[in-house]
Amino acid sequence: QVQLVESGGGLVQAGGSLRLSCAASKFTFSSYFISWFRQAPGKEREFVSRISARRLDYADSVKGRFTISRDNARNTVYLQMNNLKPEDTAVYYCAAGLREGHYYYNYDGYNYWGQGTQVTVSS
Repeated sequence: QVQLVESGGGLVQAGGSLRLSCAASKFTFSSYFISWFRQAPGKEREFVSRISARRLDYADSVKGRFTISRDNARNTVYLQMNNLKPEDTAVYYCAAGLREGHYYYNYDGYNYWGQGTQVTVSS
């Protein structure tokens, strides 16, 4: 059973930074790309960022502020979030195992999800 565990969320003031981690186990980590999504109260889960062997992708709303990276030796993906804004407040999830025929930015195409970590940005 694939397991993804997020950590690193918390409460931060606007303009501050957080680094989220997604620790993966029980699958060949380096063979998968990993994505981050977020879901704010009352809103649909939205794509944030993705890292594969050859490319990085970001939502327009986080470009220039968030950086995704991975450490294959530790089976961990990181999301460095700088210059946080109140609108970044959400539960952040990592996901893996995109099913064939689905786009990476659509949340409903993934097989595996973590439990989420709360990020709250105060103004």
